[in-house]
Amino acid sequence: MPTLNWIGKEAVVKHHKDVPLRLLEPVPGLSCGAADAGTEGGTPNNLIVQGDNLHALKALLPRYADQVKCIYIDPPYNTGNEGWAYNDNVNSPQIRKWLGEVVGREGETLDRHDRWLCMMYPRLVLLRQFLRDDGAIFVSIDDNEVAALRLLMDEIFGARNFVATVLWQKVYSPKNSARHLSEDHDYIVIYAAKADSWKPNLLPRTDEQNAAYKNPDKDPRGVWKTSDLSARNYYSAGTYSITCPSGRIIEAPPKGMYWRVSKEKFEELDRDNRIWWGKDGGAIPQIKRFLHEVKDGRVPQTMWFYGEVGHTQEAKKELLELVDFDTSDDVFITPKPTRLIQRILQIATDKDSIVLDSFAGSGTTGHAVLKQNAEDGGSRRFILVEMDDNIARTVTAERVRRVANGYTNAKGQAVAGLGGGFQFCRLSAEPLFDADGQIRGDVRFAQLAEFVWFAETGTGYTGQADSPLIGVHEGRAIYLLYNGILKDRSVAGGNVLTGPVFDLLPRFAGPKVIYAAANRMGGRAAREGITFKQTPYALEV
Repeated sequence: MPTLNWIGKEAVVKHHKDVPLRLLEPVPGLSCGAADAGTEGGTPNNLIVQGDNLHALKALLPRYADQVKCIYIDPPYNTGNEGWAYNDNVNSPQIRKWLGEVVGREGETLDRHDRWLCMMYPRLVLLRQFLRDDGAIFVSIDDNEVAALRLLMDEIFGARNFVATVLWQKVYSPKNSARHLSEDHDYIVIYAAKADSWKPNLLPRTDEQNAAYKNPDKDPRGVWKTSDLSARNYYSAGTYSITCPSGRIIEAPPKGMYWRVSKEKFEELDRDNRIWWGKDGGAIPQIKRFLHEVKDGRVPQTMWFYGEVGHTQEAKKELLELVDFDTSDDVFITPKPTRLIQRILQIATDKDSIVLDSFAGSGTTGHAVLKQNAEDGGSRRFILVEMDDNIARTVTAERVRRVANGYTNAKGQAVAGLGGGFQFCRLSAEPLFDADGQIRGDVRFAQLAEFVWFAETGTGYTGQADSPLIGVHEGRAIYLLYNGILKDRSVAGGNVLTGPVFDLLPRFAGPKVIYAAANRMGGRAAREGITFKQTPYALEV
């Protein structure tokens, strides 16, 4: 398989492993409807996280690994423009600082395509770990990096898991200022976790499609439309003559064609009034297809026209109605319309799916999730990550807050809220481990339990974390002794595995993995089926 190489690749291929573990710290003053949003298994239904998305993804993995049904990202397109708009911000101070720290001085002279690949690689590697087996990722991009993106995703997700590249018609009129051709489309590249088993949902049928069904003969089975009886594919039993009700004889199918069904099957269809001969009974016969027998939906296609999913001007109008900007320079240049993201949700989610967007920008994905839930009664949850603090507070969160709670539009009209809410979080300033490699003293048991579970299972933790037995995975019990979970008042706080401590643990008959500060059980540990792992050293994830 062809592979992609670039300056700095060696420095970033395993960089995700070196990203320090951080905690998510809720900011109640920036959250929305926390009580109404509710929690599930101790997890907020919706999250907006402010911070570098590489660090944020690493912090989110212990909770959401293998749980996300749909990922949508709109990363920098790498056009070379230097505006603050996130899509063109590959040269932002944050990214340049990150490249300097990770790639080193070599990063100062990298071609902008090398820089873009260095930025994208570790983030895509982490995103891959969030997908459920029946999940898929959708990536917006344009011609600047679509070729590189395909090769990059082939390497990370596997070429066999490529699904399709969608063309989205993003404008409704040609650009007369175009240097060569007017660029009317963007791409959305789709990969599945397992493409051979991934099944997109059918899209709702349109009124235009349904309007094509009529009932000129008042058939009691309802409206229908015709389909050709002939086809080009060779069929040995498809060359017979047909006599029409009018007496006209059709000697054979049209030249170079074959009847789709045998003569016996044709006669059976005719007896069942499933053949249409035209109003006068002498037309070339066609098969009647009844609306009630067709699929309850339509197969998604790869051409998405603005009439169905919106365009960039629509997206800007939506954003300006929801968020107050100080100047026109502050407005996002290329936001995505809500209808576009809803199309992705319709194709790739169930009503209770988790949706992740780690390049959240103006918050369209959160808006689309709330809107789709309102339209179909769903309970989808979103996770949004935005790097820029000002954008996260004043654009991403503010937009979703107004959509959820309701707002007054530019015409002074009250727009009802869609309901829902979110918890706003920031990344902890300090990593999970202190400078000496020890777990920070302010880390709570429930927080550490998530990292222990992920380190042991590779999946997100959905338990309650209110007991030393944090869960059972694939037949083995996983325990954590930490931070006085046993209410032990000794110096070690019950964090050391001893015989008396083990006797206090919830019982489990099978193999056990116990994370603790030390093991003082000696040979009894093996007899009890215990695998001991020392914290913090066994928590590399």
